[in-house]
Amino acid sequence: MNILITLCARGGSKGIPRKNIKELNGRPLIDYSIQFAKEIKAHYTNVIIELSTDDQEIRDVADQLGLSTQYIRPAHLASDTAGKVDVIRDVVKYAENIYKVKFDYILDLDVSSPLRTVSDVIEAFKIMTNDSEALTLFSVNKANKNPYFNMVEVNEDGYYSLSKIRDTTTLSRQAAPEVFELNASFYIYSRAYFDSSWKGVVTDKSIVYNMFHICFDLDHPIDFEFMDFLLKNDKLPFELI
Repeated sequence: MNILITLCARGGSKGIPRKNIKELNGRPLIDYSIQFAKEIKAHYTNVIIELSTDDQEIRDVADQLGLSTQYIRPAHLASDTAGKVDVIRDVVKYAENIYKVKFDYILDLDVSSPLRTVSDVIEAFKIMTNDSEALTLFSVNKANKNPYFNMVEVNEDGYYSLSKIRDTTTLSRQAAPEVFELNASFYIYSRAYFDSSWKGVVTDKSIVYNMFHICFDLDHPIDFEFMDFLLKNDKLPFELI
């Protein structure tokens, strides 16, 4: 099984400036994903790790942490509006050309969501490889808010109602259908996905890996402070690599 692990780290983060190399508990944020990728590589054969960045400082930091690359993300894929799938597709094309191999799966580790374990990814790969038709798998947590019960949106009359309505009104959270939220930690793509016309990770043949531990991504400065607090005070039920 040939696996490409991608780490995508754009230089122009707006929510948390220079987020990808900002220190989290004394380490550059990207270091957690680099070391994690190396650990995953040790569990499988035929694994290649590639960094996608447009930023020289990020490249230099990654190099110091043991991940070097000749790939440079094109400018048109480094904007605020560039889609993640297009970014990964370009890395896949580059890596297959350079290494003369066609990958079976692409594992994307989101640098901004490092609260994952090796067992998470190993179990997720088992789920993915057991479903030959699955195009994507993504990590999720059970959602704290449920669109059948306590999430509302504006309707065409300007009033607010539940985001999702069933035939009968759901009167309790326990009776609502179970829903999940993407936690942006990792994504597994089959190679066939990149030969399709899909532009997003959610397809008509997507499956999930449900994390039973805390996991969230870093979108705002307060997220960074919260995760830093958890790590510095040993509040996680597992250790990060």
